[in-house]
Amino acid sequence: MSIFNRQTIAAFLLGSTLVVGVGAFAVERHMGGPHAAIDASAHMDRMLKHLYVEVDATDAQKAKIEPLVKAAMADIKPMHEQLHQIHQQVMQQMSAATIDRAALETTRAQGVALADQASKRLVQLLADVGDTLTPAQRQKLADHLGQMHERHGHHG
Repeated sequence: MSIFNRQTIAAFLLGSTLVVGVGAFAVERHMGGPHAAIDASAHMDRMLKHLYVEVDATDAQKAKIEPLVKAAMADIKPMHEQLHQIHQQVMQQMSAATIDRAALETTRAQGVALADQASKRLVQLLADVGDTLTPAQRQKLADHLGQMHERHGHHG
């Protein structure tokens, strides 16, 4: 039996979609000036509305999912900012007169640890949202995300 069963793939696709959404939220806030928080909030609202339509979410489910996503975004935003700092640090290390391999490795390890922390938080969000949806809704979402994945040129 393959470890890449339908549920594993669905979880990965949902996670990828949420990562893109949360990433867009963070970038929008970081880049957007005085209206960035409003724009990021509007982006999150659009993302959630699309999710709700795809799975035919009830009002009770919507009331549970929205705070879960908002909390995850709040948790992940500082990680995004730290990742930006790590990226800047790598650029400084690479532009130095000599390459300090130990420093680069330390910075890389920090980035991997941060990515792992963000990944764990996203998996927690996936599980929380998954607990809120019915199995049929999770299947609808997995099917939709699979179609989106294919449309964007990502094949099996």
